[in-house]
This record gives sequence, C-alpha cells and structure tokens, in this order.
Amino acid sequence: MPSKFLTADWRNLLMANFETDPSLLKPYVPRGTELDDWNGRHYVSLVGFLFANTRVKGIAVPFHKTFEEVNLRFYVRYKHPEGWRRGVVFVRELVPLPMITFVANTLYGEKYATCNMRHSWEPQPAARLKVRYEWESGRGWNHLEAIADKTPVTIAEGTKEHFITEHYWGYTQLDAHRTSEYQVTHPSWRVHPVHDFSYQCDTAGIYGEQFVSTLDQSPASVFLAEGSGIAVMKGMKIRHR
Repeated sequence: MPSKFLTADWRNLLMANFETDPSLLKPYVPRGTELDDWNGRHYVSLVGFLFANTRVKGIAVPFHKTFEEVNLRFYVRYKHPEGWRRGVVFVRELVPLPMITFVANTLYGEKYATCNMRHSWEPQPAARLKVRYEWESGRGWNHLEAIADKTPVTIAEGTKEHFITEHYWGYTQLDAHRTSEYQVTHPSWRVHPVHDFSYQCDTAGIYGEQFVSTLDQSPASVFLAEGSGIAVMKGMKIRHR
C-alpha cells in the first residue's frame, strides 16, 4: 500500500453542485478513467474548505499548516483489477500559498494556482452557522457562503450527497501515456443542512468560458460537510500504450 504523503484536517467543506452536460467534461477526463454519474446525471462541484494541522511526511512545515482551498471538480471512476475506484478530477484548485501550488503541481500533476484567500465561520441565531470562503481574481473578490445548522446529520446512502462525498481517489492526465492516481482516505462525513446560500465567481477568468453556462445556473444542491482528518497517499502512475 502506498505510504502517506500528507495528513491534515479538512474542515467545513462547503459544496455547491451543478448539473452539467457530460460533453463539457469529456476533454478533461484522464485516460483510463470514465465519467461517473448519479442516476444518469453528471455534476461539477465548487468546493471551499480549510486545511488545518497539515503535515508532509509527518513534518509540520512552518507557515503552511492552515490555509484555505477552493476547487472546481468533477467525478470519474477507474476500473482497477480489485474493482471500480471512484475518484475526482480537478479543473482548478486555488490556495493562498505558492509552495503548496508548486508541490501539488510537481508531484501530483495537479492544476493548482495561487491567489489571495480568506474565510470566516460565524455562529448565527437559531443554532446555525455561517461559513464563507473568499478568493481574489482579476475582477475582485469571489465568494461561497452558506448558513447551515450547527448540528450535522448522517448522509443517507443512495443520495446525491452520498455520491459526491464517497469518492476517495484523485486522477490527473500527466501526458499521452501516463495518468496520475492517488488515494485520499477519510471516514464518511456527516453534513450540516443548508438553509441559505450565495456565491459569486469569476468563472470565465478562473475556469474558462466553457464553464460559464454551468456555473451561472442555480446549484442542484448545496451542503456543508463537517470534514475530518484525511491522509493523501503517495501518487502512482497508470501507464497506457
């Protein structure tokens, strides 16, 4: 089994999920994988969350333990000899630390970029919590924000939330002959039901014009996952002829 490369706590994952035409995603599907769907529907997710207590190979790197991330991702699966592996592909991942961008892009072939970011978590009346993530682009500040119950509930199997959270692998196309595969381990998450949600995103500037129509529509669902400790395993290569 691959060794742990990175461990951290992922906290308060705010996920806005948009239905999309699979033809939009096919150019981004890494070789050897195929699009994964829920009841015949395909989704991209705009996700904001906080990394905390981050360690690389067991070592805490000064000034790199706690930071925000916002990513746009979609869902694939890979037929391994041991069975289907359900994973995610990232269109773009944003963090505020250049070193994180360098390491992720170099070692995992990911598509990280660095920008100014900030977040806030504020208690609200009626036992609720407001969670907000912000990131800066050339057109100013963007945000994801939701007001949710403070108390999380268990995700029911077979639901859209279960489909979206139960993907434990990452895939990236490295070149014509290699796909990167890595595992992310964590327990099943509970979610905080969301009562109000808003977002603003410079979609064209950050992700490209092709994603504007998808992200301009109302999300098919929004939820706040409580998160947990996670481990990112050392990446491996899938080779193709």
